[in-house]
Amino acid sequence: MPETEAEWKKIADDFYRKTDFPNCIGALDGKHVSILPPPNSGSLYFNYKNHFSIVLLALVDAYCRFTFVDIGAYGRVSDGGVFYNSTLAKALDDNILNIPAARKLPNSNNSSPYVIVADDAFPLKEYLLKPYPIRNSSPENRVFNYRLSRARRTVENAFGQLSQRFRIFARTIPFSPEKAQVITMAACCLHNFLMRDQTSEAEYMPDKENIPTTGPSQLTAMSRQGSNRPSLNAQRTRDALCEYLNTDGLISGQENMAVEL
Repeated sequence: MPETEAEWKKIADDFYRKTDFPNCIGALDGKHVSILPPPNSGSLYFNYKNHFSIVLLALVDAYCRFTFVDIGAYGRVSDGGVFYNSTLAKALDDNILNIPAARKLPNSNNSSPYVIVADDAFPLKEYLLKPYPIRNSSPENRVFNYRLSRARRTVENAFGQLSQRFRIFARTIPFSPEKAQVITMAACCLHNFLMRDQTSEAEYMPDKENIPTTGPSQLTAMSRQGSNRPSLNAQRTRDALCEYLNTDGLISGQENMAVEL
């Protein structure tokens, strides 16, 4: 986890250079790690995909390196519950991570806070942006969703690299939840070690926006977030960034790509 404002700004600069999404300090997602049901555990580990699991919640930087992981939540816990109960959510709410104050957007006089990008399995907050609902979305909203997805896919790529490199995730981990947590943490640490600089990144896994899945994986997606009314400030933050991405911050061809979503 970055400890200084300079480190957070470096991550944001990397995201903007690689994905054209401004003021992004991380991409967040969660995956179910398949395990055998522990004795007498009932439905604690039974998830909506109808198998037993623990949850891996992860935040990654622009180079698919893990900056935060939370491993071990019961598979039955909702996606929102996993995030709300994590130390990351508490630290963000308490503003103790030395994240810099809002800064001006590129080619604009308007400022925006630093944000984390996620999918619609997570709540909308001032520091956590997710896509607009697809139904009846405007062309501008679709552009925002496309631009956000360019940054968010970084965490999907990280999970893809993790499961492709460490083949234990291609099957159910045949150990207790506690041992499965240790194995998953070890894999995340080894992943970061192999991705410690750009040279090893190129050797470790091809530098592509979409890492193809060539085999089975027991890292499965989390369910969507239920009704969770966002704050007015969170909606304003997303709307302001949406307007920017459709005006001063637009990139060539984004309207055509947004139509395909």
